[in-house]
Amino acid sequence: MDRGQAHTLEAITAAMILVSSLVFALQVTAVTPLTGSTSSQHIENQQAAVAEGVLATADENGTLASTLLYWNESAGGWHGATPDGYVRGPPPTAFGDMLEETFLERGIAFDLTLYYIDDSGERQRDPIVDLGEPSDHASTERRLVTLSDGDRLRNPDESLSDTTLENASYLVQDRDPEQTLYSVVEVELVVWRM
Repeated sequence: MDRGQAHTLEAITAAMILVSSLVFALQVTAVTPLTGSTSSQHIENQQAAVAEGVLATADENGTLASTLLYWNESAGGWHGATPDGYVRGPPPTAFGDMLEETFLERGIAFDLTLYYIDDSGERQRDPIVDLGEPSDHASTERRLVTLSDGDRLRNPDESLSDTTLENASYLVQDRDPEQTLYSVVEVELVVWRM
């Protein structure tokens, strides 16, 4: 009989340890709305595809390059932007309208950044739009844009100015003054759910 009680006590202790382990494991593992899952991965993939499509469309119809040329020489920055770029929304350009309609109106934040090579051969970045810190589940798309010496800067109303890149005081320097190619820059679009 003592042996039966010992086995029963042993079984109860083992069951308590097992239940305690399960309770501890469930408390340690936090499941939140941002926890990775197949649905959140699907959303990330969808956002990346939309961002890629927006960049490709804007590059094709010229609105991306037009936004890159929306430069205020006297201020040394984008027309109407802070030194950190546009921090309250997209630039007031056709491409900015596309970004607002595609992303902001659907509760998706984004950052738009220009990357270029400076005179010393170093890669530099300049924010065009900075709407905050991307989440861990942000999607990033990049597009190369070719700028030519004859490309003209844009006025605040987005009309063409008389100043061409080869004669402008622009953020990006002419990579080869002997050629009509001014520079090749990279535009990065990062999108995430707000």
